[in-house]
Amino acid sequence: MNTTNAFQRPTQSQRVGYCTRVFLALAVSSWTLALQAQQVPVIEKTLSNGMKLLMVQRKDEPNVAGGWVAHVGASNERPGITGTAHLFEHMMFKGTTTIGTKDPNEDGAIISQQENIRDEMRAEEAKLRQAYRRGDISDLTSPENMTPRWIELKKQFDELVARQRALMVKNEFDLVYKRAGGTEMNAFTSEDMTAYFVNVPANKLELWMWMESERLFHPVFREFYSERDVVFEERRMRTDSTPLGKFAEEFSSLFWQSTPYHWPVVGWPSDIPAISKKDADDFFAIYYAPQNLTAILVGDFDPTHAGQLAEKYFGRIPQGKQAPPDVITMEVKQEAEKRMNAEAETNPQVDILWHTAPFGHKDSYALDVLAQLLSDRTGRLYKGLVLGSQIATDVSAGQDARKWAGCFEVCGDVKDGHTPAELENGLYAELDKLKIAEVPPEELQKVKNNFAAHEFRRLSANRPILMHLIWNEGEGNWREINEAGKKIQAVTAADVKRVASLYLTKENRSVATYMRKASESASEQKDQATKEQK
Repeated sequence: MNTTNAFQRPTQSQRVGYCTRVFLALAVSSWTLALQAQQVPVIEKTLSNGMKLLMVQRKDEPNVAGGWVAHVGASNERPGITGTAHLFEHMMFKGTTTIGTKDPNEDGAIISQQENIRDEMRAEEAKLRQAYRRGDISDLTSPENMTPRWIELKKQFDELVARQRALMVKNEFDLVYKRAGGTEMNAFTSEDMTAYFVNVPANKLELWMWMESERLFHPVFREFYSERDVVFEERRMRTDSTPLGKFAEEFSSLFWQSTPYHWPVVGWPSDIPAISKKDADDFFAIYYAPQNLTAILVGDFDPTHAGQLAEKYFGRIPQGKQAPPDVITMEVKQEAEKRMNAEAETNPQVDILWHTAPFGHKDSYALDVLAQLLSDRTGRLYKGLVLGSQIATDVSAGQDARKWAGCFEVCGDVKDGHTPAELENGLYAELDKLKIAEVPPEELQKVKNNFAAHEFRRLSANRPILMHLIWNEGEGNWREINEAGKKIQAVTAADVKRVASLYLTKENRSVATYMRKASESASEQKDQATKEQK
């Protein structure tokens, strides 16, 4: 499963070769006509329980790319249960009352017994937190600090786990799809959404309807606590044990002050082991209710028949009793520059973030164009700082438009013989040029052509269309699949200059500089040399 620290937000462009002014004028006309012809014919339907269904009929391939979006991500969590949305990405593959177990009744009884024991274990864990606050212990997770009662309860719990595993049919959900010709089953979690998707043969559409509705209607969260431990280990491997993982998390938390983007998608290390199954059940009841879900189909099917199947299977799921609450806390305006200086096991580098516009904001399209003007080997940053002054070995830029807020990033790796300060100043110098003078027409048109080419390419097959719809729907508006391209083409040089001046200011930025961490300090080296002499 693809989780969101690893999940790559879709870029809006891919590079094509540099063209002359005449060719660019012809190319944009061709791409514009192509985009107009490639408008995705999305059929939108709302089921009787409030669930949304998006359908795109394509006869090009004899299969169906099916997926669904739960409109819930890390930004819908709260302190104490951070990481729950990502945990559900894992739990939704554990099966149903009929998939994943040899004896559903015994399986359910064991889960109930497990929860009774876990309630007692949580009471013991609360004592440990009190001891930690008093300074009696220094590590909440160390086995030697556990109370005798907790150790006894853990033994009973492990015995129940062993009994449950004897009943389980491992990975049966995945196996059912594979036997039917299903491929590429996966999922991801981001700050704003959780999505699940798979490709199935066209004649297995009803199987998809049953499978996906079953894990929403009759889910069974087997091995909940074991899977919670898996997520904690994933955090350790991807964040805690990587050269920049913890620093990147700290920098993000420094940058986002008040929005729920303040915490990582994978969750804080103290929260993950504390999430209870009751917490998860309550979370599921609110955020996995039909009125908070969107199913998406792209491929070879009859829309009328597909709509009837969707009503038959997904429509049987009762509507949620509680409407998912909106995210209320917005990011406060940043009034002063923030800086983080770190020593890490990496080459020296600089990372700069500015607060910008969220998904669908009228300025987000000009910011996308601005980012592409700076990016890749034909962009201004590479030409100016890698090929020109040669103070960097790599540079990049990007606009990250999320559901509730956005950020603009430029970063680069420092070349040997130069300093992060030199690179930082070089990045500002390139940005200042965009604030002072408008982008020449041919340079702006080249970027627009790249956007148009990328839009055209990613509408060429079922799977990329599905992913495009998933992303836009999850961020708030699936119609952007047809509308964003036209808005990009409408961006002017004046728009680019305006957003550069408006957002990329000193007081609105946060800067992280990384220096290589020495393996030994000078004093340690001196002490070692003295010992060797003796």
